[in-house]
Amino acid sequence: MAKLGKRAKVATAAFEGKNNISVEDAVKLIKSAASAKFDETVEIAMNLGVDPRHADQMVRGVVQLPNGTGKTVRVAVFARGAKADEAKAAGADIVGAEDLLEIIQGGKIEFDRCIATPDMMPLVGRLGKILGPRNLMPNPKVGTVTMDVKTAVEAAKGGEVQFKVEKAGVVHAGIGKVSFSEAKLAENVRAFVDAVTKAKPAGAKGAYLKKVSLASTMGPGVAVDLTSATGN
Repeated sequence: MAKLGKRAKVATAAFEGKNNISVEDAVKLIKSAASAKFDETVEIAMNLGVDPRHADQMVRGVVQLPNGTGKTVRVAVFARGAKADEAKAAGADIVGAEDLLEIIQGGKIEFDRCIATPDMMPLVGRLGKILGPRNLMPNPKVGTVTMDVKTAVEAAKGGEVQFKVEKAGVVHAGIGKVSFSEAKLAENVRAFVDAVTKAKPAGAKGAYLKKVSLASTMGPGVAVDLTSATGN
């Protein structure tokens, strides 16, 4: 087992005995313990009572965080003609069709979100094995297959976060930076939890929200009181 550095030991000690605390106390603790030389991301992990191997228990969706993520999101758009021009005007980083397909097939993926107009999906579908595992495949359920590329690009740039449950029934995402104020981080946490709660699938049985925890990129994690996280 690797030895903890001095800063890591201090941070770990600060978290000892802290469990199921309020959202406000959790973000305060995370901010005070963050010691990296860069602006760490505050990450949320939610353990859900679902088995995503069953289609009726899949959880996915999108949420516009009230205070953004603090991250610069690079957006690629598959579109032609006027819609390509619209995407560029909205601030898309890469816009194309067959040329963009070739770039991605060549292993160059320099974007964090991929948007496509519906007519481009037969082309984009050929990239399923590349984009799918990276959770970059455009999907109408989260608004990334759309004719309104302007709105989609602006939403992606403005703090929209997509989420999808993993095999173990866990949803995780970055919900801000440690440089954010405690109030802004708490607001983002509750907005994300609310979105995942509303995305509860029909096939979910028993307790849906099992655990919510927060951590910074380099710091320990802390469990949050579910009542505080949901605002109920």
